Amino acid sequence: MADEKTPSYEQAREELTEVVRRLETGGLTLEQSIELWERGEKLAAVCEEWLQGARVKLAAAMARRSDPTSGHADDAPF
Repeated sequence: MADEKTPSYEQAREELTEVVRRLETGGLTLEQSIELWERGEKLAAVCEEWLQGARVKLAAAMARRSDPTSGHADDAPF
C-alpha cells in the first residue's frame, strides 16, 4: 500500500465489508476471488494498524490520567 494513499479506518472497514460481501455472494472466478481476498487482507491490516494506534493513544491518555505529576485531577477524563 505504499504507492496508495492509506484510507481512514472507516473507509478501510467499509471497503473490507464490501469485499467480504462479494466473496460470500460467490459467482466469481478463482482469480477474482484471490484478488479480492488479497485486497481484504490489506484492508484488514490497515484496520489493525489504525486500531493499534488508537490503543497506544488511549494507553498514553490513561497513563497521564493516573500520573499525579501530570497536572490532571484524578476525576478529570484526561
